Amino acid sequence: MKAIKLAAPGDIDQLQFVEIDKPKPSSGEVLIKTKAISINPVDIKTRIGKGMYSRISTNDPIIIGWDMSGIIDEIGDGVTSYKVGDEVFGMVHFPGYGKAYAHYVAAPVEHITRKPSTISHEEAAAATLAALTAWQVLATHANVQPNQKVLIHAAAGGVGHYAVQIAKYLGAYVIGTSSATKKEFVLGLGADLHIDYTTQKFEHIVTDADLVFDTIGGEIFTRSLNAVKKNGLVVSIPTGMSGDIEAAAKAKGVRAKAMLVQSSATDMAIIADLLKSGKIKSHIAHIYPFAKMRAAHAELEKGRTTGKIVVAV
Repeated sequence: MKAIKLAAPGDIDQLQFVEIDKPKPSSGEVLIKTKAISINPVDIKTRIGKGMYSRISTNDPIIIGWDMSGIIDEIGDGVTSYKVGDEVFGMVHFPGYGKAYAHYVAAPVEHITRKPSTISHEEAAAATLAALTAWQVLATHANVQPNQKVLIHAAAGGVGHYAVQIAKYLGAYVIGTSSATKKEFVLGLGADLHIDYTTQKFEHIVTDADLVFDTIGGEIFTRSLNAVKKNGLVVSIPTGMSGDIEAAAKAKGVRAKAMLVQSSATDMAIIADLLKSGKIKSHIAHIYPFAKMRAAHAELEKGRTTGKIVVAV
């Protein structure tokens, strides 16, 4: 089968097409014929030698990618919940070795769920790592309740555009940041208030949020401590916790934590239900063919994507 290996950490030229054996599903796994792949900032970070690279660097070949949607081609021992021909999607083996940049992917059943017939494989693949991250931050870690105030950074981005929709589904008052050019998109997702980060300081406008969802990291994590009320929570996904941030949060009487999404069939099933009901929708900015994976990486690396970038297989 065709796959894309990472020859060495570096630029997009390190993504190289190879022919390898089709994997066999182990006990508790299914083999999925890939129809669509979603790429994320962690794919870029891993490609250049950061992100998940240290976790997968001893494999040969190194095949990155975690988000996929496809059709079950083979059933492993002990699997009774799926059959050949079922359409499924999920985030496979994250954080770990997902090997999604391939025509076939072996996936544990506890990492996937059925794809709603009402959405495409591209829409399903988009709503894996990004939508799971939003759900796990908002519903699991923050336990967002109706009428709470939630500030979401980069609200037009991959994680951000799902986070706005999920926060509204949970009943929150939602504030989203983006550039002015994306204001109508963010409001169209359901946000109650938009902040143009290029001309406004969000911490001057919002000082009493129950939750700030930081999808950007760096100084935004630190500045966000000023946007939550006493005992409020700031969750960052790109920036890990440090002693300085922990001390600053304690001094302000607020909480801060870093969060890394985890593969979960249970949470994927919730995402599937939200997609099926139309309560959340995937916004896909670009769809590239598998042969143009390098171009997809280059586009995402620009950092201006509205919604998601997907690769069709």
